Amino acid sequence: MSASDEISGPIARGDEPIPPARVLPPAAKRALAEAEARRLRREPERPREIAGRGGCDPVRYGDWEVKGLAVDF
Repeated sequence: MSASDEISGPIARGDEPIPPARVLPPAAKRALAEAEARRLRREPERPREIAGRGGCDPVRYGDWEVKGLAVDF
């Protein structure tokens, strides 16, 4: 590989200036903080069942179906 075959460009040279951080208004900062708080409060996803029933959670929707039997309780 010769010197003329080397990769050139901003990635290879690293001379591309880094853009300054955006200045956000206070309302945008509050909105970002609220969104982060909602993400932290969100319940973690339930683990998948092995050989479990497909579809929605039967307890939540008022019926149960296993091996062809459906029971309302």
